[in-house]
Amino acid sequence: MALPTDQASQLLSHGYLVAFAGVFVAGFLTSLTPCVYPMIPITVSLFGGRGDDVPRSRAMALAASYVGGIAVMYSALGVFFGLAGKQFGTFMANPWVIFPIAIFFLAMAASMFGAFELALPSGAQQRLSTIGGKGFAGAFLMGLVGGIIAAPCTGPVLASLLLYVAKTRSVMMGGSLLFTYALGMGVLFFLIAAFAVALPKSGAWMEAVKSVFGVLMIVAALYFLRNVSPTIAAFGKKTGLFLALSIAAIAIGVIAGGIHLSFHDGLGVKLRKALGILAISIGCLGVIGFVLAPKEAAAATHKLEWVKGEAAGIAAARRDHKPALLDFYADWCIPCKEMELKTFDAPEVSAELERFQLVKVDCTSDDDPQVVATKKRYGAATLPTVVLIDSSGKVVTKIDHLVTPQELLPLLRRVK
Repeated sequence: MALPTDQASQLLSHGYLVAFAGVFVAGFLTSLTPCVYPMIPITVSLFGGRGDDVPRSRAMALAASYVGGIAVMYSALGVFFGLAGKQFGTFMANPWVIFPIAIFFLAMAASMFGAFELALPSGAQQRLSTIGGKGFAGAFLMGLVGGIIAAPCTGPVLASLLLYVAKTRSVMMGGSLLFTYALGMGVLFFLIAAFAVALPKSGAWMEAVKSVFGVLMIVAALYFLRNVSPTIAAFGKKTGLFLALSIAAIAIGVIAGGIHLSFHDGLGVKLRKALGILAISIGCLGVIGFVLAPKEAAAATHKLEWVKGEAAGIAAARRDHKPALLDFYADWCIPCKEMELKTFDAPEVSAELERFQLVKVDCTSDDDPQVVATKKRYGAATLPTVVLIDSSGKVVTKIDHLVTPQELLPLLRRVK
């Protein structure tokens, strides 16, 4: 359920296929929200769906150009945040950034539930709709600005994806994820081009779609707050019972009306919807907690022992003639915790790490001169950073991003 949280955020480490499929579905659901509807008359005219004698093959090709424009715009954003993440990965995990991000997601959730409306000024929409013109080039240019017209609804979902991309600092992941999201949005426009479909009118179904995104935004805020709230962080157990109770809470919340009811009705209905949203959010947070909780059995098999501090750790490695692994981390660093739970504690990795001197370098306090000097000495500009040192004291490898067990294991085996 990392789609809510980061929101496509964390589950990428649990299966790329599932993650990309989830992002594609999120793109399609976004296309059904009210902010995208102002684009429909423009695209119908562009594809020749109303009155123009345009062959279906040409209409589909125009749709492909249009969706291509959206994909280029969003992919460029993904690449930019992937590049920016290389410089600002630590910044994205700082608590002074996490709180505003959580507030932003809660505000977006409120807008999805109807507390206030987000929309571009009508004048701006009209000016944007005049960009392009006829033909494939016009369709492509119109697609480039189509994402701006839809920004009020796509913004929260895009923000979660871009935050994840900045966290991973992967340009390839950023471009491909946002391209997949754009393709999901494009399904609707391909249908319009192929069949000139009569779109359903606004109604309860659209409110339900908005409510789904509203809940996802709440869970996204809670996920970020896990890192600065011990209570939220501790909410989760790796047991079947806990997972079953979390799923049951989601089901109860849906049945109670967290999705299909509206805050525009009477007090009783508003109360039911609020309680339903609360139950769904708690259930989703529970699923996240279940996914992120360490496996007790695996942890007990290979109990890793860490030395705190670079000086003490290197001295111990030299004394015992062992290679060393330096883990630069901070209490507020989300990917650092994921590295510890999902990478270091993986059975095959923890078994290989038993021959290393394991060293924790606490970078929680950025104003500690000793920490600053140590980070500079090893080039640990972002978190997490892992430095591998061989038994002779030579730095062999530096890793400045979150890695999977499969990526780390061969690097460890090369260090002697």
